[in-house]
Amino acid sequence: MLVGYMRVSTDGDRQVLDLQRDALLAAGVDERHLFEERVSGSRVDRAGLAKALAFVRAGDCLVVWKLDRLGRSLPHLLATVTGLKERRIAFRSLAGRSTACGTTAPTCSTGSTIRTRCRRATRCPG
Repeated sequence: MLVGYMRVSTDGDRQVLDLQRDALLAAGVDERHLFEERVSGSRVDRAGLAKALAFVRAGDCLVVWKLDRLGRSLPHLLATVTGLKERRIAFRSLAGRSTACGTTAPTCSTGSTIRTRCRRATRCPG
């Protein structure tokens, strides 16, 4: 299953989630599996990210629009992606080349394999 996470830094009209939401939906994330929040990426206490990480299961794929939506601190990003890998959860960033190169391909709930390669990822039909 594809699980989407989106974030903007401010809780006002200046920044909206529409672009991220549209990209995640176009990538195949079901709207029921979208998690969002309006908080700085540098904050440690991000309830939306915590909910997404608690929801995602082995064989799923956590999808973000851009890598900086997951966090701005390199140590936090590394810890988060490493934690996902240890739980056999794939990670995909839609923008750029950060599609979890070299990770073990987990299987989704339908038994299909999520194959992740540089610059391209095949999404799970489940």
